[in-house]
Amino acid sequence: MTLLGYFSLWLALVVGLWGAITGFVGGAQGRADLQQSARHATFALFGALLIAVISLEVAIFRHDFSVQYVASRTSRNLPTFYLWSALYSGQEGSLLFWAAVLSLFAALTQLLTGGRYRVYLPYVAAVTSLVASFFVSVMLFAANPFKRLAFTPMDGQGMNPQLQNPGMVFHPPMLYLGYISITIPFAFAIAALLTKKLDTEWMVAVRKWTIVSWLFLSIGLLIGMWWAYVELGWGGYWAWDPVENAALLPWLVMTAYLHSVMIQEKRGMLKKWNLALILGAWVLSIFGTFLTRSGVIASVHSFTESPVGYYFLFFLVAATAATAVLYVTRLPLLQAEATLESMVSREASFLFNNLLLIGLAFSVLWGTLFPIISEAVVGVKITYGPPTFNFVNIPLGLTLLLMTGIGPLIAWRRASTANLRRQFAVPVTVGVFALLILLVGGMRDGWALGAFSLGAFVVGTVVQEFARGARARNRQYGEALPLAVLQLLSRNRRRYGGYIVHIGIVLLFVGFAGMAFKTETEATLRPGESAELRARDGHMYTFTHLGISQYNALNRQVTAALLDVRRDGKEIGRLRTEKRQHVDALGNRTFEPSTEVGIMSGLRVDLYVVLAGLVNGTEQAVFRFTINPLVWWVWFGGFVLVIGGLIVLWPGGAPVALKGSRASHVQAGYAVKLEAER
Repeated sequence: MTLLGYFSLWLALVVGLWGAITGFVGGAQGRADLQQSARHATFALFGALLIAVISLEVAIFRHDFSVQYVASRTSRNLPTFYLWSALYSGQEGSLLFWAAVLSLFAALTQLLTGGRYRVYLPYVAAVTSLVASFFVSVMLFAANPFKRLAFTPMDGQGMNPQLQNPGMVFHPPMLYLGYISITIPFAFAIAALLTKKLDTEWMVAVRKWTIVSWLFLSIGLLIGMWWAYVELGWGGYWAWDPVENAALLPWLVMTAYLHSVMIQEKRGMLKKWNLALILGAWVLSIFGTFLTRSGVIASVHSFTESPVGYYFLFFLVAATAATAVLYVTRLPLLQAEATLESMVSREASFLFNNLLLIGLAFSVLWGTLFPIISEAVVGVKITYGPPTFNFVNIPLGLTLLLMTGIGPLIAWRRASTANLRRQFAVPVTVGVFALLILLVGGMRDGWALGAFSLGAFVVGTVVQEFARGARARNRQYGEALPLAVLQLLSRNRRRYGGYIVHIGIVLLFVGFAGMAFKTETEATLRPGESAELRARDGHMYTFTHLGISQYNALNRQVTAALLDVRRDGKEIGRLRTEKRQHVDALGNRTFEPSTEVGIMSGLRVDLYVVLAGLVNGTEQAVFRFTINPLVWWVWFGGFVLVIGGLIVLWPGGAPVALKGSRASHVQAGYAVKLEAER
């Protein structure tokens, strides 16, 4: 099977290069035979890489330790649940996973793209085949997943304990799917540049793909945050780690695109900007992959330094240069069909929203690259810490939250004073009322006050938009308000699904603001002894050490501590936290001990307990106790955000009228003003 997999990689390289050549030549010369050949090459590429994936999975599940990748990433006592994730837990396997998924997306694009967009498909096939060929070439020449050992060990080294978590099964695939799917909009953008068909058609062709990419990136980031929170034991979910930042960058750029593309659809503006955002998002996805695999920046997420980094650096530079040259040569064809008529308009608010998102992306990118730049210039690696990132990004984030509420309230083209008074009255009242309540309640943290009051303002905006739409349907059709709300979601999923995404963003900000009220302490306790920690809301929590138990389970030796938890003297439950020493099938220790955090989660606070270690092998133990307010709202906000994204993505609903189209679709209860052509 490993020989079959290795042969499949060579076949994939040949087929991928053939698809790239025939796609570019067939598209340029208009030759239908070459275009069809490029199309077939994408299917053959997927078939070859699928065989390679199956071959590696068979080797993993058969414990074929003659394969270096299998021996270095798995062991005989590794739970089956994590054998699946071994495919992408290492450098070589993750490259194979990436290439295979990209080939799947490329094949689906060829199958599902409608006839009116087929003029782009030869170039799309060429770009996707070329990118996949690069990944295959890296595997063949620098990171072969089927490389065999000179001898076959009795057992493998096993999987890093930090990776033996459900987050490992779901986080990397979701993030990879987000990264990889960006290639499809990028390929269409390149096709539009090459064909010089730079109207709205190419954007319509990739609308679903851009949402899919954004949604997968969102899910991947959220699961990654949860994984860090429950596994690493430091009490947080975002540490501004370089690889965390690298995953955030394309998400910020894609979010900007999903907003600004509406201006181009409505008014024919921002053509250059939107195209640059799609191209930039893909370049950032490759940049993130380079950071992960090069070893140039230390990170708990990154692979060790290897020759793979040089391949990705060359590809990143070459692809960025080629894309920039093509983009610059087409700039004269990207003239706007309208101009910004007023700074008090929805177009202006969306543009400012975009500038904030790109400002956030630039600040994160600069903070991530600064250690490399400082080492190259002065010879000392200076690293940005969380305080620096927070100092810059919290004000930008809160301003962005404000714009989330302002955008839907302002009319297109130019807003009148009467319109502004009518639209802003309720949301501003809600925001100010929330601020006063918090001040009366004793809250004095400025950033938290800003997050809560601005969040209330955004919620007021969204509720007002739903209420007005529902009342309009009630007057027009006599629908009950709950049914009218469902009809709004059904008929205009993009708009109202987007509002639900905004609610999810508000909930995330509420959860983030809770970290301003975090409290923690450390204590060394014998069984029967207690430690107390007072939360910022005044409640006193008491943790009583009940005892230590030790036992063997699956592939690890467990030392577990049990604690009784009381709030203001009343028992609320028990917490269990563990130290785990992983062993191989013969009982030999394989990795450094890992920590399993004890968490009691609630709507108001999370109680977070870490067993730091035992004292001289006795039952006396060192604990770290943390109270994390409002963390539950981070996970719930992420859930709401994903639901909103799925509503936007779900097929059906009223079509969107594009700039230059002959028909406009009007929602019931709203008027249309027709103007004669001038």
